[in-house]
Amino acid sequence: MSRVLRIFAIAFYRLMNVLFPVKGNRLVFSSSVGKSYSGNPRAIYEYLVSQRYDEIWECIWFYEKEPFDIPGNVRQVRYRSLAYLRFMATARLWVFDSRQPAFLRRRPGTHYIQTWHGTPLKKLALDLDDVFMSGGLDIDTYKKHFRDNAHTWDYLISQNEFSTETFKRCFDFKGRMLEYGYPRNDVLFEKNKPEYIEEIKTDLGIPKGKKVMLYAPTWRDDEFTGDQKYSFRPNMDFDLMREAFSDEWVMIVKYHYLIWDAIDWTPYKEFIINVDQSKDIAELYLIADALITDYSSVMFDYSLLQKPMFFFAYDLEKFEKKLRGFYFDYEGQMPGPIAKTTDELITVIKDYDPEKYTLKYNAFREKYNTFDDGYACKHIFSLMKKMVSTDKQTILGISR
Repeated sequence: MSRVLRIFAIAFYRLMNVLFPVKGNRLVFSSSVGKSYSGNPRAIYEYLVSQRYDEIWECIWFYEKEPFDIPGNVRQVRYRSLAYLRFMATARLWVFDSRQPAFLRRRPGTHYIQTWHGTPLKKLALDLDDVFMSGGLDIDTYKKHFRDNAHTWDYLISQNEFSTETFKRCFDFKGRMLEYGYPRNDVLFEKNKPEYIEEIKTDLGIPKGKKVMLYAPTWRDDEFTGDQKYSFRPNMDFDLMREAFSDEWVMIVKYHYLIWDAIDWTPYKEFIINVDQSKDIAELYLIADALITDYSSVMFDYSLLQKPMFFFAYDLEKFEKKLRGFYFDYEGQMPGPIAKTTDELITVIKDYDPEKYTLKYNAFREKYNTFDDGYACKHIFSLMKKMVSTDKQTILGISR
């Protein structure tokens, strides 16, 4: 956003704060800063739809490029538009999984549930020693912006005790921690059923009899092409992977929402199944027979299913010592084999013996899946009902 547009947006937002009161039954949602309809905000929204509260609450979803296919009674608004600023200024409740622009300060009468988007392996926010990501901020300015933003959060969701303590420190979080587990993982309890899994596979066009490997890497702070736009530069040889596995497997590649590259997967069309940001990764967990990742928090969610995980850490030393650093011993705690080349990855997948990793896997799940029990949405919905109005006058639009 240019300096002129930013000044105008700030002025407009402040004007909306003056002209319009907070509307008691208005809720705003966003996932991945408008890039997707997924994750914790989606799970929370769809639970309230299942309870028919979309009929009495005014629900707004923000999108960046195109409106999503969303169930229920919902209005969709383009992210960073004037309508976005107006609804942000007048909503009773914000539900987001990422930070919003710094000038959007929550006003009195508005509540903010920050769901975040994963248990941290990589160091975050105030725990960073340096910053390499796009935006041009020095480390001190970056930390100040992050701290100021986190101080606007009323509630923050945690998946385990480790996250609770880490988030409190690295975000300097002063609000209430919701130790409910992640809403997005409720589906891993509710819909881990053959008929539902088969439905997803059919929708994606996965050939019958083929096993599914999900490759879900994180982003690299120093691989950017523009303002908060990052590249997909994996060191994986997809030709070798196809040669080794295409007889029995198909691969789904799901990269981080900050990645903007449009990858042409047509040379691998018989092996790689292309999915975009609109596909919720929880559904991919359910159909995947194995996960390949690196330092992404997907490992914590996927471990709930107790299926094989492989770690393609081709830049481990650089990532750990230069880019981010880790909160725990990566090589000591990963509940599956670690490979640094494609050849090594192929070997560890073909030679995988789950019994070798049973103790590590059980310890990993015990530590990082503490609060996930399939009822996170129910708990959060109960909290939301205490914040959002169901008063008939409000519902009829007398509060504007």
